Amino acid sequence: MDKDFREEFTEVIKFTPPLYKQRYQFVKDLVEKYKPKKVADLGCADCRLLWMLKFCSCIEVLAGLDICASVMKEKMHTLSPLPVDYLQPSERSLTVTLHHGSIAHKDPCMLGFDFVTCIELIEHLEESELKKFPEVVFGFMAPSIVVISTPNSEFNPLLPGVVLYRHPDHKFEWNQAQFQSWALDAAKCYDYSVEFTGVGHPPAGMENVGFCTQIGVFVRKYPQTGESVLSEKPPEAVYKTVFKAVYPSLKDEKYLQNAVVSEVIFTAQNIKHHLMSKLEKDDDDDPERKSRFQPSVDYFSDYLRKLVVDQTMEPFVSGNEVCIPLVTIFSFPKVNRLCGTFEKLCKLIAGKVPLSSDGSAVVFNTEHENE
Repeated sequence: MDKDFREEFTEVIKFTPPLYKQRYQFVKDLVEKYKPKKVADLGCADCRLLWMLKFCSCIEVLAGLDICASVMKEKMHTLSPLPVDYLQPSERSLTVTLHHGSIAHKDPCMLGFDFVTCIELIEHLEESELKKFPEVVFGFMAPSIVVISTPNSEFNPLLPGVVLYRHPDHKFEWNQAQFQSWALDAAKCYDYSVEFTGVGHPPAGMENVGFCTQIGVFVRKYPQTGESVLSEKPPEAVYKTVFKAVYPSLKDEKYLQNAVVSEVIFTAQNIKHHLMSKLEKDDDDDPERKSRFQPSVDYFSDYLRKLVVDQTMEPFVSGNEVCIPLVTIFSFPKVNRLCGTFEKLCKLIAGKVPLSSDGSAVVFNTEHENE
């Protein structure tokens, strides 16, 4: 590379967004494409990538592994559920776990993942660890997708202040040919294909330098069979779990019941409000009109009017009570989606919502409502 040309760019190379965010976005885009349910981040460090991935709706299991427990512990609280997660549980389940250990060791807790990321990890490994890495990740864990990123040493002369390596803990930094040779050997040995790309574009006219961060995306050629999984004796657990969070989910009957009861009461109260508002406008001299439900023109009542196809679905007033049939409430999309069946609706709200004597309607007493 021409020295003057190199020095011209040494002071102006700046990545927007920052390079680490580009790496994380690259991973997130792949997750959105392949939609894995179980994802592991090896060398997860401060958990920023895991935090980003926990919002991907396809993921049900997230795991992080790092050799430095103190770094994980500094930020692991960001992976805990928030109050809103309990107030509005997701329809999916999500479990996040962090493990302390070395990628050079096999642990059964790392089995069963669909998608594994190793972002800026391999350059931190000692030679003995790097030698074991392919067998642990591609042979033992054997996920469908593996994403490995590492610095491209050919880009280093363009980065201010970089003399040998970009970080004092790096044991090596490969050029494009070295990384691709290592990756192709690993892919061939363990029946993966690999495509090369990266993030952090070089300046115009210097495309031969390659990306600042080079990336290999490995895709398993053949699904792992039960026989191959059981071909060797499972290793003993060697990692230490330092964090685990189980997010509230509508798949849990407790959270589902809370959500259904809240939605049933909310829907019933809205129906009652519209019914009472209409009755207040009716002629006091026409008691027959008072006992009929006549929807108003707003969206809610218009939707309700379309639902009421016979008298068994029609809300009504009886003395001091307003009765809203459960079949009407069940017809509302959110209630229907939460419960699935009318029988399940009845089961979930039993004892939690005031019902008529025959259990067919939600009942509100209006006698003391305006006192």
